[in-house]
Amino acid sequence: MGTVTLGVSIAVPEPYGSLLQERRASFGDPAAYGIPTHVTLLPPTEAEAADLPAIEAHLSQIATAGRPFPMRLSGTGTFRPLSPVVYVQVVEGASACSWLQKRVREASGPLVRELQFPYHPHVTVAHGIEEEAMDRAYEELSSYEAAWTCGSFALYEQGADGVWRKINEFPFGAGGGAPAVPAQGGSSMDQPSLHP
Repeated sequence: MGTVTLGVSIAVPEPYGSLLQERRASFGDPAAYGIPTHVTLLPPTEAEAADLPAIEAHLSQIATAGRPFPMRLSGTGTFRPLSPVVYVQVVEGASACSWLQKRVREASGPLVRELQFPYHPHVTVAHGIEEEAMDRAYEELSSYEAAWTCGSFALYEQGADGVWRKINEFPFGAGGGAPAVPAQGGSSMDQPSLHP
């Protein structure tokens, strides 16, 4: 079966997801339309395709134990000069994202891995492009604001064409009564509790 490249993330819902994707493209980032707008929980990770059922079971267990929580984005930040990234800041929901990403990578699960940098939840809006364009992204989105209630996260696979595609979505809690999820994978649920 071979290996697959997987990622786990919280999708930024509409209309915010498409708007930030279009802005990322406008700054000249060639990856913009191949990556849904998101907050990473697990960066690109190689896995055996045969392990997918165990990975999905692991993620489902984490989601069932979680609860919807408020997410708010505000302003910009950058990892430069350490890494050529400009991002929109996660100013509410960061602790819940940290809790989730630790569970995704926990030693008892199938997605154990070390991170290259300490975990810092964010929404990338420019990566690896010219410095002038990075500066423009930082300035033009400095007053950006968005808020929603996060009701799920998702597992993605990167295709041979470099495009990330959603494999499965994992709603928080026992499921059942959750509303339909917008195209980018967010949720408009109104229960602002964090996690157990």
